[in-house]
Amino acid sequence: MRKISPMLSVIIVLMLCTSLISCGKKEKEISKGHTEEERIAQEIASHWLELVDSENYGEAWDKAAGYLKSAVTKEEFQSSLSGVRKPLGKLISRIVKSKKYCKSLPGAPDGEYVVMEYETSFEKKKSAIETVSPMKDKDGKWRVSGYYIK
Repeated sequence: MRKISPMLSVIIVLMLCTSLISCGKKEKEISKGHTEEERIAQEIASHWLELVDSENYGEAWDKAAGYLKSAVTKEEFQSSLSGVRKPLGKLISRIVKSKKYCKSLPGAPDGEYVVMEYETSFEKKKSAIETVSPMKDKDGKWRVSGYYIK
């Protein structure tokens, strides 16, 4: 198994998130008619975040979208998340700040995405923004395709 730094694999996994944040005006207009997709995506994101919060990083990778899995191996994902999340400590609170439905994103295949931002507080980082990006996978099920903390 090749050795990869946690930061590099985080960058690999989260390249999608960087492009997801930039949903254009057209996609924002589309969002108004997609409340059911946003609701489902938020539910999926919440369950996925519970896995991450409980340090079940391997299971989080297993339940992720094919797009994320094609970008990083399970081992790299586990190592990256452990390196990023463990130092923050336990979750204190998480509140949905925004969610946007998008069909087209820079640097990502066309599809259905919901870009969600959470205002989050951890034991050792009082104020953080988490971005979770569920997408409708090839089988029609919503799964997380990207995760980023700043």
